[in-house]
Amino acid sequence: MLPSPILWSSTERLEPTERPLQIVYDYLSRLGFDDLVRIQEEATNPDLGCMIRFYGEKPCHMDHLDRILLSGIYNVRKGKTQLHKWAERLVVLCGTCLIVSSVKDCQTGKMHILPLVGGKIEEVKRRQYSLAFSSAGAQAQTYHVVSQRISTVDLSCYSLEEVPEHLFYSQDITYLNLRHNFMQLERPGGLDTLYKFSQLKGLNLSHNKLGLFPILLCEISTLTELNLSCNGFRDLPSQIGNLLNLQTLCLDGNFLTTLPEELGNLQQLSSLGISFNNFSQIPEVYEKLTMLDKVVMAGNCLEVLNLGVLNRMNHIKHMDLRMNHLKTMVIENLEGNKHMTHVDLRDNRLTDLDLSCLCSLEQLHCERNQLRELTLSGFSLRTLYAGSNRLTAVNVYPVPSLLTSLDLSRNLLECVPDWACEAKKIEVLDVSYNLLTEVPIRILSSLSLRKLMLGHNHVQNLPTLVEHIPLEVLDLQHNALTRLPDTLFSKALNLRYLNASANSLESLPSACTGEESLSMLQLLYLTNNLLTDQCIPVLVGHPHLRILHLANNQLQTFPASKLNKLEQLEELNLSGNKLKTIPTTIANCKRLHTLVAHSNNISIFPEILQLPQIQFVDLSCNDLTEILIPEALPATLQDLDLTGNTNLVLEHKTLDIFSHITTLKIDQKPLPTTDSTVTSTFWSHGLAEMAGQ
Repeated sequence: MLPSPILWSSTERLEPTERPLQIVYDYLSRLGFDDLVRIQEEATNPDLGCMIRFYGEKPCHMDHLDRILLSGIYNVRKGKTQLHKWAERLVVLCGTCLIVSSVKDCQTGKMHILPLVGGKIEEVKRRQYSLAFSSAGAQAQTYHVVSQRISTVDLSCYSLEEVPEHLFYSQDITYLNLRHNFMQLERPGGLDTLYKFSQLKGLNLSHNKLGLFPILLCEISTLTELNLSCNGFRDLPSQIGNLLNLQTLCLDGNFLTTLPEELGNLQQLSSLGISFNNFSQIPEVYEKLTMLDKVVMAGNCLEVLNLGVLNRMNHIKHMDLRMNHLKTMVIENLEGNKHMTHVDLRDNRLTDLDLSCLCSLEQLHCERNQLRELTLSGFSLRTLYAGSNRLTAVNVYPVPSLLTSLDLSRNLLECVPDWACEAKKIEVLDVSYNLLTEVPIRILSSLSLRKLMLGHNHVQNLPTLVEHIPLEVLDLQHNALTRLPDTLFSKALNLRYLNASANSLESLPSACTGEESLSMLQLLYLTNNLLTDQCIPVLVGHPHLRILHLANNQLQTFPASKLNKLEQLEELNLSGNKLKTIPTTIANCKRLHTLVAHSNNISIFPEILQLPQIQFVDLSCNDLTEILIPEALPATLQDLDLTGNTNLVLEHKTLDIFSHITTLKIDQKPLPTTDSTVTSTFWSHGLAEMAGQ
């Protein structure tokens, strides 16, 4: 235990012979610190300023601060005439003086002082919330000070236990935020006194660990918005039914299992949040709250979904039951539900789901369940997200003529459902990570489809395109394709993204037959195929390419004339081939910021250090012997990997030039210098690649 110091409050002028650091040392020594290192640590602790501090000039005494009656930033106008402009100023009313200074110069001591002895303070009636301060005498001056009415007060995250007393003097407060505090009930400014705010409409008391509901809150009849999330409530009082003006009530993150029947009195309530509580069923009080259109109960304990209960709530259109424990579904009768439009059942334990009785259903989320079969009504269906299940069958009747987006990824489907092929407005289809072996011609030739995700299946062939299609994104990675349709690029002129990595492609289809290419392709991923040099001329037909990945193929050369025409390239990956050089025409790719060409046979360092936007260069595991360094490296260069070039020796001068690079990775070899004291520390850095990613 440290000895308790004697507390005193005094200010002394330092003598010329006194040394502040020695004073601090002596002070801490008297407190019981004897280790010199510990004293140095404590001396740098800002909290020490509460006990001893040094000023560069005469400090302000606290008794002066007690005389400050008003302080803040206000709109101020000097003089009585309208010729003077209003300006934002720091205003301090201290004792019998009004001190006015600019906000920027308030710390430098530049201020105007208006003595008020013998003067007057008047309310300016023609301007709201305005006071006129005037001094006395022949040289009298006047300052007009305007304040805005305070209606919103944010006191969140202040570790408060009660509301500051001065706030109760303002009857204009309409919104009070007390989130993340430690508010108490029975205090002079505790929660039981908040009813004094006669105009209060919004109150946020979330994250206060209250434990018990403050019943006196139910006397604030003006409330329209009340947030009581994360307070550990286990029940609600019946008096909550007195808040007849309440429109929004947030009770998320508590331990509630029921809602009082009196809550049904709140006929203006349009938003009720009870997510992440302990409800085991949908509260019956929802039937009375006819202004609500959503049931928001994510993160509760529901195990059974009773659609019959929802049939008695004609006003409910949206249902959010994410992250519950749903296993089964109960239908009390065969009567269709015509009001439910949006359902979210993500992250539950459902094995079979039949929502065909929801004939107005527009959107369904049921990802990450254990579904084997899914049955829906297609009358109004617009979007369906059913990824990450075990689906072998998806039944939708009738054909969803309004469907625009369909996600069936990460399931066990062996074919694309027929109804999906007949959907005339579908724009996005994701059937990646399934067991597909073929792609229906009706899907690939769809006149509405813009994004098709077929990656990670067992597709061996794609049907030939006859008509022009609007497809913009096509993902075919990780399949068993040996060729792409000959007419792919000539019929899919809007195609911007193509990923055919991790297949067995030996060639590419030509872009077009005319003299000028119409291709809009910008991103092309062909990593891990069987492509040879014969595919390079085809790339010229895509002049808008920004990203080109040809890693892990069988390329031996990349003709300079072909690379010269790909001026829009920003990222080029040629790793894992048999290239001996990178064409000098790469210098024409002024937008290139990434070159990855590791694991080749490159012996000459490519001309990339003059590219204005180059950032990342990986030439590791090649046959480089030397590097020609320009007079100045591009300031954008951040990463350079030269490891695995066994014959490459960098002089100390070269390393100095590379010193500004954030990440430089080279083999640690003895430097060619006679100075044995010179050492270099290198970053440890690497790049992980996966085919198609």
